[in-house]
Amino acid sequence: MNLLESVFGKVQRHPKRIVFPDGNELRVLKAAEEFVFNKLGVAILLGDRTEIALMAKENNVSLHRILLINPREADDVPVFLKYLTTLPRYKSMAQAEALRVVMNPNYFAALMIQHGQADGLVGGLQSTSGSLLRPLFQIIKPLPGVKSICGCMVLEVPKSPYGEEGVLCLADCAVIPKPNTEQLAGIAIETGKLMRQLTGHTPRVAMLSYSTKGSAHTEEVERLVAATALAKQHFIEHNLDIEIDGELQADAALVPEVAQFKGLQGTVAGRANVLIFPDLASGNIAAKLIERLARADAFGQLLLGLDKPAAEVSRGATTRDILGVAAIVALQAIAYRNLYPEQGARYGAATEAAAA
Repeated sequence: MNLLESVFGKVQRHPKRIVFPDGNELRVLKAAEEFVFNKLGVAILLGDRTEIALMAKENNVSLHRILLINPREADDVPVFLKYLTTLPRYKSMAQAEALRVVMNPNYFAALMIQHGQADGLVGGLQSTSGSLLRPLFQIIKPLPGVKSICGCMVLEVPKSPYGEEGVLCLADCAVIPKPNTEQLAGIAIETGKLMRQLTGHTPRVAMLSYSTKGSAHTEEVERLVAATALAKQHFIEHNLDIEIDGELQADAALVPEVAQFKGLQGTVAGRANVLIFPDLASGNIAAKLIERLARADAFGQLLLGLDKPAAEVSRGATTRDILGVAAIVALQAIAYRNLYPEQGARYGAATEAAAA
């Protein structure tokens, strides 16, 4: 069973509502149809209803259980406008300008998940990274105890001996250009949790570097060593079954023979399934190289640490990529209900009603 089959099976037992701000994009429309066809829940597309309906008809796409909402005509606009103008950043904004913000699909989608009208968000196909991330970071709070949001890529390499049967989580690949010690530790913690949610197996987190266990002595290496210690302390204090080690070079983290040759002990070296990079550049480059050179299935960027599940997909994403990310976001929503019951109480009942 591959990763998506496993994720589909879990979500089918607890269907979710995913909102897509790029509703007038054909790839999104087709992914929404597949989302519903696979019994993963309800898809919500934002955009001009007539335009989307015509596109569906021309491309023989069923709109069954796909909800179409035009942010310019939605009944929720006054409610969202009132909420937005209570936020410090928007208090002094002119009403007309605030209204334009609310009607922006990226902001409208963020307000929907904030108000419990959707369980997760998948966007980014028609906008720059900042255009999607800005409303999410301004409207959605971080999870309790989380100080920084990060972006994670989930890669599945067919028939690979590395990771968890070919599945790897890589972070940060999207948000923090140069994470400090505390941020690196937070990235490791949240990405480790995601690996557990996805596979059910023990996360084995490798803090990657150009050095392995002191082969180089620089400020950069010391930052990784300190972050490893912080994350390890968190796992112990919260009784989380997550293993972590660092600093490790990539081959020492993934290849058992290299780890053995270097005399590395423990459960992570040579067996890592979570890779944490020292900076955004290396993480993003590595993820794209693995995707292309190893022909991996790539799902992301999953935005970890937000109070609501959300993801930013690449503007070059395929329909299958979008579907996979939406399924993983739905799976995260299930885990959020277990980890943070107060959130489930806010919108869980509505989710089951929508999926019934």
